[in-house]
Amino acid sequence: MPRSLIGLLLAAIGAAAPAQQLSFAPRADGAQVPMMVYPAASPSSTGCPPLALLSPGAGGSEQGLRYLAQGLGADGWRAIVIGHRESGMDALKRDVRTTRGLRAGLAMLVDDPAAYRARFMDIDAARQWASVPCKAPFTALLGHSMGAHTVQFEAGARNTAGLHPAGGFDAYVALSPAGPEAWLPADADAAITAPVLMITGTRDAGLGGDERWREQAFAALPPGHCDRLAVIDGATHMQLGGGNFDARTQQAVVALVTTWLDGLRAGTCKPAPALERVRIQDK
Repeated sequence: MPRSLIGLLLAAIGAAAPAQQLSFAPRADGAQVPMMVYPAASPSSTGCPPLALLSPGAGGSEQGLRYLAQGLGADGWRAIVIGHRESGMDALKRDVRTTRGLRAGLAMLVDDPAAYRARFMDIDAARQWASVPCKAPFTALLGHSMGAHTVQFEAGARNTAGLHPAGGFDAYVALSPAGPEAWLPADADAAITAPVLMITGTRDAGLGGDERWREQAFAALPPGHCDRLAVIDGATHMQLGGGNFDARTQQAVVALVTTWLDGLRAGTCKPAPALERVRIQDK
């Protein structure tokens, strides 16, 4: 698809999407969870729209993953980006100061079990808050980087850190999924039985390795659940998370995510859209 058309598509999404709103959800321990709420552009006439909760990466906030939240909203989803304060920018700055280095600080935060337990409470709080007006007929949890770790744990990936989140979403999307590492054995994702979409890029380097390391998470998934891997040629870690703006990457992610989720909602495993420089693998 020409870049000019991609830009027009993204502009249309932004123009069509209703204004997002900052809200707060009470957490089990009394903390207030900040959330950016993106309403569905076309509310369902038969009841609640489907619900998508988005978990940003380490150092991120409820202001992140805007492009994906807007794309989901334009597709008829109620999308909520969760601000994880215990693993947000202040926490990252603290760990960078402690370790005297960005990479070491990131590793310290990403490997902190307490940060994930706080994330799980944030997700539970956001899901409970969203259910007050009405219960969504379909729920999905999406995340990037540390948020993808969070997604994998919530989906049921085995870990050695004693993490046991509630899970229970109908589908999961991991942008920049984590391959085998200290907490995740090589077959960790073999325990996942819910549908999972994993998206990475050929320049998606991270603490654990490149896209080949990330693809190992998909390889471990058991077949039969409409699982899908998409590898976007040239896409970087930051671009997948919404930084270093790249229209082609953002358009591809939105198309991949909405097509896959809409198929699941309809009870089918819908083929991936035909996109230039995107490699697809299905299970």
